[in-house]
Amino acid sequence: MELHAALVERWLRDYLCAFGFELHPLQVGWYNTVLQPSFHLAYPDSTLAFVVLSTPSMFDKAFKPFVSKQLLLKRIRDPVDQCISHHLSLVKEHFPDEKVHIIYDYEMLPNRKPKFLAQTAAHVSGAAYYYQRKDVKCDPWGEKKIYGVCIHPQYGGWFAIRAILIFPEIQVPFLEQYAPIDCVTTEEKRIQLLEKFNFHWQDWSYRDIIEVKERYSEEQKTYFATPPAERFKLLGLQGGIQRNAFY
Repeated sequence: MELHAALVERWLRDYLCAFGFELHPLQVGWYNTVLQPSFHLAYPDSTLAFVVLSTPSMFDKAFKPFVSKQLLLKRIRDPVDQCISHHLSLVKEHFPDEKVHIIYDYEMLPNRKPKFLAQTAAHVSGAAYYYQRKDVKCDPWGEKKIYGVCIHPQYGGWFAIRAILIFPEIQVPFLEQYAPIDCVTTEEKRIQLLEKFNFHWQDWSYRDIIEVKERYSEEQKTYFATPPAERFKLLGLQGGIQRNAFY
């Protein structure tokens, strides 16, 4: 089982990394342990799963080629989500003898709760540190609602958590858990991060809370800063072909 899990991870890493994605393995139990039962994933604790992130290079390596092809076929609906789904569907096709369950970051349960908490999954897998209000000792916000945010040790905030892949038939009790890198180490910086994320997220500045290896290109920033309904114009689409677009 250990060799099989390693081969699965190697193929996933080789394939997804070529398109600007990043992969982090975890046991489902690591995720369930830190959450209330209502958010648990219904699998045995040692079940193999992978958190899938998109890095800044995904835009050029995966998104733009995908969109170019789909424009010719006139099949664009939700450009980014479609691109992610395309590549992860190919993952499922590569493992015809395996059960592969995919949960996307935007999927909701009937009660409007997310199907999985992406930032928690990223934290327990070691992919990115999930900074929350509890990480600040001298809380300056009083009664204000403060949302947490994940910071990647190489990309800062210039990445996105896209999905979790679950392999229900592969059990990995031997998998070693690694803590995420705490890259925003001072109280001052953590307050600054949460302030920027909660109250000034539109200016992108929270993403540069640390020195980063790579960030979104200007073209990519323009695309994501454009309201979803207007993004089709940037892609060369005329009005009326499609209905929706999501970040």
